[in-house]
Amino acid sequence: MTEASNAGSGRKRLRVGRLLLAVFFVAIAAGSVIASRLGWIDRLRDRVQGRAPRLAVGDFPAGVMAPLDDVVKVPTRPVVVGLVPRGSVAPLLFAAGDADRVGLFRASYAIDVKVVTFEREDELRKALVRGAENGGVDLAAMPVSSLAMSASLLRDAAPRVVMLLGRSRGHDVIGARPGISSFAELAGKRVGVEERALPWYVLLWGMSRAGLSMRDVQLVPLSSSFEAGAALKAKKVDAVAGFVGDVGPAVQEVGGAIIGSTVDAPHLAATVLVARGDFAARYPDGIRRLLRGVLDANAAVTKDADEAARVLGAMAPQLGDPVEAIRAAPPASLKDNLAFFGLADEAPVTYHELFDSAAALNQKLFAAPPPPSAEDTADLGALKYVASARGP
Repeated sequence: MTEASNAGSGRKRLRVGRLLLAVFFVAIAAGSVIASRLGWIDRLRDRVQGRAPRLAVGDFPAGVMAPLDDVVKVPTRPVVVGLVPRGSVAPLLFAAGDADRVGLFRASYAIDVKVVTFEREDELRKALVRGAENGGVDLAAMPVSSLAMSASLLRDAAPRVVMLLGRSRGHDVIGARPGISSFAELAGKRVGVEERALPWYVLLWGMSRAGLSMRDVQLVPLSSSFEAGAALKAKKVDAVAGFVGDVGPAVQEVGGAIIGSTVDAPHLAATVLVARGDFAARYPDGIRRLLRGVLDANAAVTKDADEAARVLGAMAPQLGDPVEAIRAAPPASLKDNLAFFGLADEAPVTYHELFDSAAALNQKLFAAPPPPSAEDTADLGALKYVASARGP
């Protein structure tokens, strides 16, 4: 009886042991799955073996996909250009045409151009990195300051500046509520601005003139520069940086004042056309045709801005009067381009100076990694070709 009882107890302990062992292995398996999904295993492996280098498109030259001959010069699909609406891009919008009108690019230079607009400069930068084949853009109209201060983020796009579109001559402003009449009086105040956008850069310039540091004001992030006027009227901030067509009416409504603008610094804010490096290398003739079309459109708009203003107003009514928007950011001529890039004549501020100063400011404020040289970000072959073909 005792032996049978002992045998029964032994079998029971064996079953319990097997069950516990099975539960143990199941727990290990489940824990491994959970740890893997949470990334714990990868982090442990990185600590023991070191982090594996991440491969990126920017690790290879932008021109590796360029054709071996001259057969492919222009893309067979529409060229996708991204931009944040402002006066200086109105000629480009007009030249691109739409579903109801054949644009200058197609009519005169046999190239289809599709324009995509963005509310935020950050979204535009991301679209340039993705590229048109991945839902992004081939080229982007960007401020030089934005390009320089986002150099590390744009590395995989291998950006190449191909031309100057225009400068801000009052398009970007800083407006304030009553009681604030100068940049010095922004000390301790809330200032609404879209971070890293062109009005933000103009705001920093104004603060530097007043001797203010980044700690002297409370920067309130706005989701878009187009929301600056609404933020000022809603009393969410004491001052805003944005576009004159949006901020100006808001300032008048609240009884405030425009305390600074690019009228005071007409060579501070320049918008350039930036191509992805791989696109510029694969389709050099496409870039040349695009530049010709933009320069033709710029010249036409300088003479008569009405039609381009109509297109700009329909696409971006938040800019206010489109004619005034174009006057506040006039399009650049071929002569302006050559001077800006140091190819002919002289300019008070060149592309290289603007890029280098913005890049240095980015390092000073945010301890950013060293940027590429301004020389490495410009591809002026197409501009030189167009200039030589048109003559003096």
